[in-house]
Formats: sequence, structure tokens, C-alpha cells
Amino acid sequence: MRTSSDNGWLNGKMLIATPLISDDRFARTLVYLCAHSNDHAMGIVVNKPFGGLRLPDLLEQLGVPSSIRAPDTAVLNGGPVDRDRGFVLHTDDYCSKEATMEVGSGIGLTATKEVLDAIVSPDAPRQAVLALGYAGWGPGQLELEIQHNAWLTCEACDDLVFGGDLDGKWGRALNSIGVAPEQLSSLAGQA
Repeated sequence: MRTSSDNGWLNGKMLIATPLISDDRFARTLVYLCAHSNDHAMGIVVNKPFGGLRLPDLLEQLGVPSSIRAPDTAVLNGGPVDRDRGFVLHTDDYCSKEATMEVGSGIGLTATKEVLDAIVSPDAPRQAVLALGYAGWGPGQLELEIQHNAWLTCEACDDLVFGGDLDGKWGRALNSIGVAPEQLSSLAGQA
């Protein structure tokens, strides 16, 4: 498994959108940060469904044969970049030597058809979410947004990454850092 280095970057952390984000694509989002370096940042939005698309329907559309029934979970709207490409966040009990990147403690990211085949096989990862698209930032862009209080950060946990209650994830992430959603306002960061 290829490993993302930990040099003080936010790899494997959650980004919690604050009310300062005016872009509707990111309002009240929770992003699992897969990569963060001097050159870029990349993450998967884990609390927004991709319309009404469900995993079994997408796998059927793609012609993925299954030996077990796929979990009836929502396909996620992972972000505005490469929306026609699928990304699977999964537990580390699944690994493709060539394609899986370790993105956090116990979590991998794979973007090949092989992982889709694994999801509907007896060797399926314990937990997985499929997202179409991702969120991306150029050099220094995410750091600037964090400095301007557009994002808060918290530790990732299985419930925030893989949990099925998409509507409740944002509030649970805020609660994990001691912030009640009603405490946030669009005036955050002003003294």
C-alpha cells in the first residue's frame, strides 16, 4: 500500500465547513482530507448524496457482476472536480498493491474498477463509501481558507467517514470539537 507521508499536514483529518463558506457546493459539508502538501490538497465530501443515486443502482449501470448483494447506501457527491470519476474510501482490510493509497489511520482510497468488484464479493472491505468527484485545492489555497475561518478541523472516525446518517455528520463533527452548530454564525472569526 502506498503511504501518504505525515509531515504536519492534515492528511486523514476532517474539514468542517463554517458558515463563512458561501459556495453552495460546500455549505455544511464534511470533507475527509486524503492528501495535503505544499503542492495541493484533495478530499472527499462524505455527507452529501449524489442526487438519489444508490450504490446497487450504480454498480448495475456499470455492469459490475456481484457475488453478494451490494449495501444499499447512497453514492456520495465527493466534490466538484472529476465528477464522472469514482473514488472509494474504505477500511484497510482491502488493498490493491498498485492502486490503493493509505490516506489515514486504517483508511485507504482506491479509484479503480477492482475495488468495485471487491465491494460486491465475499472479500469486501468492512466499510466503504463510493463518491463521484472530489474536492481539490491548489498550493496554499486550503491553508488560506483555514486561516480565514472557512474550515474547522477534527479527527476522523469511522462514523464520520462511513456512517449512513449523512444529514447528521456535520453536526456530529462540530460536537466532536466542542462546538454546537447553533454557536456558529456568519460572523465567525470577528472579535
